[in-house]
Amino acid sequence: MRARLRHTFRSLAVRNFRLFAIGQVLSVSGTWMMVVAQDWLVLSLTDDSATALGAVTAAQFTPVLLLTLYGGRLADRHDKRRLLILCNSVSGGCALVLALLDLGGALRLWHVFAFALCLGTVNAVEVPTRMSFVSEMVGPDLLPNASSLSAVYFNLARVLGPAAAGALIAASGTGTVMALNAASYPAVVAGLCMMRTSELTRAPRDATARLTDGLRHLAARPDLVAPMALVLFVGLFGMNFHLTLPLLAKTVFHADAASFGLLTTAFAAGSLLGGLAGTARRGRPSARTVTGAALAFCALETATGWAPTFAVAAVLLTATGFATIYFAQAANHRIQLGSDPRYRGRVLAVYTLVMQGTTPLGGLLVGWLSARLGARSGLYAGGLASLAATLAVMAVVRLRERRAALAEATSATAEPPSATAEPPSVKAPEAFRADRQPGAVQPADAPD
Repeated sequence: MRARLRHTFRSLAVRNFRLFAIGQVLSVSGTWMMVVAQDWLVLSLTDDSATALGAVTAAQFTPVLLLTLYGGRLADRHDKRRLLILCNSVSGGCALVLALLDLGGALRLWHVFAFALCLGTVNAVEVPTRMSFVSEMVGPDLLPNASSLSAVYFNLARVLGPAAAGALIAASGTGTVMALNAASYPAVVAGLCMMRTSELTRAPRDATARLTDGLRHLAARPDLVAPMALVLFVGLFGMNFHLTLPLLAKTVFHADAASFGLLTTAFAAGSLLGGLAGTARRGRPSARTVTGAALAFCALETATGWAPTFAVAAVLLTATGFATIYFAQAANHRIQLGSDPRYRGRVLAVYTLVMQGTTPLGGLLVGWLSARLGARSGLYAGGLASLAATLAVMAVVRLRERRAALAEATSATAEPPSATAEPPSVKAPEAFRADRQPGAVQPADAPD
């Protein structure tokens, strides 16, 4: 058991990552507490206006959609540790101002809008920088483990943070929650400042890095485009549980708030298990691993829409939560470990944009469908549409592989070697030999 635990948490043996993880646990918990307090505050200031709540959410996520690609460019051009110190300092300062306004009774709705806009702008830079900085702390061998542990503490905070926020709001108001969120940022900054920079595996920086260079690098790598496309379509159609779970609980099973909480907890528990399962990964996952996880997710989400009873739905949601995180992490690891370190910040910016940017659009589609055909239709449509998209991506990849193999065979037969020449070795086209390109990490499992 001890050996298994050491294996699961082996990346925490790296001092720099340990400092980083402690700060992130506190910061993410504070962020989820802040989400609950912010929503509650907006509703309190506007007499339960759903329009105002949606506008604040839009103010926070719009900068992520517009600026994340430029955030990835900054991550590739500058020192990532210093950039993260700056981002967390700005976020902490904004959170402190908002907390003081609330505690002093001077908070107005426009203050909340300004904070949401500021936080979204900072996140557009912080998220791709943070994701690409993990590899500098632990190196490519421990990156899957460290990334999966990040998913574990994120989902744990998603369960504990809102629960703690609810109790604190009832006891002392939203101002206390906001103050605690502001206090979480110095922990992140302190951990970053205490790191031993000599132990970081620095990625090469390009002071003239351009966004278009990163996009060209991504477009020239089919082994990166395929998992990115899967993340795009599965995120767009399938990962809309913030809408489908409340509708399923309230309109299908007629559950109360406590029962809805049980469904949310079941999904979060599965997500935790999926993150823990990902810690066993030792290298770059194969394309089959990513597509297999995507297919499992599609099947489980569709089955959840069919669930005849509340208990069956809870069990299926646990399995769906597992598949959700396992797929997202497998795709993330395949993209991160396969990309050239010089472009990693920009590539991960595209990943962030695809993962987070498609969810609001998908939510509109699923919400519209659920309002007309019922809550189950949202899960059916999400699962089946994701399945169709996954099969389409697999078909396109297979077609490209066959065309490349045919072109290689035609080229080899068109110019037969001389009698004295050594027989040529058969190689895949350059675009498909992604795992042999500079900066890429060799896959640990069977070849695709």
